[in-house]
Amino acid sequence: MGPSSRRPTTRRRRHRGRVHCVLGGSQERRPWRTDPRLPSLAIGTWNVTSLVGKEPELVREVERYRLDIVGLTSTHGMGSGTSLLERGWTLSQSGVTPGERRWAGVGILISPRLAAGTLGFFPVDERVCSLRLRVGERVLTVICILTIHVAIVCAGYNASRDVVTLVKSVLFHRRNPLHFHFITDSIAQQILSSLFHTWMVPAVRVDFYDADELKSEVSWIPNKHYSGIYGLMKLVLTKTLPSDLQRVIVLDTDITFATDIAELWAVFHKFKVLGLVENQSDWYLGNLWKNHRPWPALGRGFNTGVILLLLDRLRKLRWEQMWRLTAERELMSMLSTSLADQDIFNAVIKQNPFLVHQLPCFWNVQLSDHTRSEKCYKDVSDLKVIHWNSPKKLRVKNKHVEFFRNLYLTFLEYDGNLLRRELFGCPSEADHNSENLQKTLSELDEDDPCYEFRRERFTVHRTHLYFLHYEYKPSSDNTDVTLVAQLSMDRLQMLEAICKHWEGPISLALYLSDAEAQQFLRYAQGSEVLMSRGNVGYHIVYKEGQFYPVNLLRNVAMRHVNTPYMFLSDIDFLPMYSLYEYLRKSVVQLDMANTKKALVVPAFETLRYRLSYPKSKAELLSQLDMGTLFTFRYHVWTKGHAPTNFAKWRTATTPYRVQWEADFEPYVMVRRDSPEYDRRFVGFGWNKVAHIMELDAQEYEFVVLPNAFMIHMPHAPSFDITKFRSNKQYRVCLKTLKEEFQQNMSRRYGFAALKYMTAENNS
Repeated sequence: MGPSSRRPTTRRRRHRGRVHCVLGGSQERRPWRTDPRLPSLAIGTWNVTSLVGKEPELVREVERYRLDIVGLTSTHGMGSGTSLLERGWTLSQSGVTPGERRWAGVGILISPRLAAGTLGFFPVDERVCSLRLRVGERVLTVICILTIHVAIVCAGYNASRDVVTLVKSVLFHRRNPLHFHFITDSIAQQILSSLFHTWMVPAVRVDFYDADELKSEVSWIPNKHYSGIYGLMKLVLTKTLPSDLQRVIVLDTDITFATDIAELWAVFHKFKVLGLVENQSDWYLGNLWKNHRPWPALGRGFNTGVILLLLDRLRKLRWEQMWRLTAERELMSMLSTSLADQDIFNAVIKQNPFLVHQLPCFWNVQLSDHTRSEKCYKDVSDLKVIHWNSPKKLRVKNKHVEFFRNLYLTFLEYDGNLLRRELFGCPSEADHNSENLQKTLSELDEDDPCYEFRRERFTVHRTHLYFLHYEYKPSSDNTDVTLVAQLSMDRLQMLEAICKHWEGPISLALYLSDAEAQQFLRYAQGSEVLMSRGNVGYHIVYKEGQFYPVNLLRNVAMRHVNTPYMFLSDIDFLPMYSLYEYLRKSVVQLDMANTKKALVVPAFETLRYRLSYPKSKAELLSQLDMGTLFTFRYHVWTKGHAPTNFAKWRTATTPYRVQWEADFEPYVMVRRDSPEYDRRFVGFGWNKVAHIMELDAQEYEFVVLPNAFMIHMPHAPSFDITKFRSNKQYRVCLKTLKEEFQQNMSRRYGFAALKYMTAENNS
């Protein structure tokens, strides 16, 4: 196909149904299934980098590879239509509108043996087209879509949070399928894989590459930049990314897009190796201060916050050897890098100017102090990409900084759920999880008065694990306990108090909107108490739907407990000051490792917003006698904690066993492998009761601790309890769900579960 093209990528399979030729110079997705009724088909993809005048070469190449169907991208065609090529091959193309610059275009090439079965060609635009084909007894739909590939190096908790804003800005403007390639440490991979799995954005694929395996490639390079060793990993992308990935856009995490990333992708056809924007500061000119000695660079040098990499060309040029030799030579005099990979990229370009194509500077407007960024645009509406490449980030000096800051904040607080929309004309590839979810939802009866309750059980909430930095070192004695709780924005004020009362690990699930998550971040970063604690895991579950998914939140917090035991609490309770150590001692005393026990922590409450918290059981009993404290919910729901036997607890000096009774819902410490909460219960009512019933069914012993207690602090009624009290249908649905849960218990546990039905009828 000439020097700018690459041979086809092929797949030989027996196919049926819809075939997605998801293109862009990479490995295809593989939704195909074996069907013996179809003849064997050879399907390939080819990024041709302009098809104009190359049709004869195209036919020769695909015949050499014995292909039947070839999806083509970057055809640079105009308009749409179907034409007959040499030896009976049929080419159907969808290009740009006549009069526009030929920057894209897709097409489908069909072999002579299949051409007669063509049922129709459907051009959508320059990025999507489809073709229906009769093959044997089946009808095949071939969809050719231009996929844009983006590579990002991301490590640690903060970068994993920052990169989400970049991703949102790209998703907001995009019209193409995207394939993100994340080079991550184990922390970022855990966070981002969970986030994308629960985000369920159509036409987005995500792959991860282990940065820890790459450290040896760059660890020999001393780096003074705050990005550390991860700031050097863009140097090894040719080796890290798949060998058949032809081109990729590489971005820093502190980038914000103000346009469709496809416009940047379209620039690839203009150059041969690297696309970069000139550095907009005087750094590489070497005149910032006395004795300032930067790495060598071509003129002002280039900024590597946005890079267009033609990977196949770099591999042919032996990029690995090129940058290594340059780095070794320069380090003999420079001793270390100051700007990480950027110094080495510039030193290589200085020696090999032919490598670089200078991109217009609006593709990387660099907002650090003392830059020439204002010369990149006449009006802020001209901007394409904003790069917050100063350690000061949003506090940089620029006459338009308010505009830039507002644009950034728009995406920072933008509701990510809105980005789940399907791309017009671009059917997303079938995903097993989403297919199962849609099937389950379709089986629900929308006329059921409790439909919304039932639907909530299957709602997939976008989840961002470890929103803040987290550190935990396992204890050597295997007795450690994590406090588990969930909360919404109106309970933030409890966090500092709980941290003061409980010095051990904490796992919290917070139910927040995107905007509220940023408010929480500012609140936490402004709190000395919270910032002094590294062993608190904050997991954001983003709002969706009309109910508070209390048990989903509890399950999220439980799944990310790193200790052998967990204390299942609620955010409105303050544990006694020494409870953490007391529970750890109880683990040994009661042989928790080898028995199935749920240790009950007696619950009390106060109606006073200001409470002199009791420092001992004796003080608590005194306040109980004076009427300052009460047993929890004694005046509205005595059954919930009656089995704890508070009368016995007053004088107890040793742990004692209690029996399960209907509606029992104590706060307990259990092993980490205990059952999760049932998701069908949302909002107010039966969410803890069902869990305690499950523990009893699994033959857990309920053991009350004689010297432990927790106190519920007063607060305004929640929205869900208000709905429960005021909405009859709410109460009817809760009763229905309760009955269904009990029936499920009977099916799972058989005769042993009959007591739950009997107890409920007698209560």
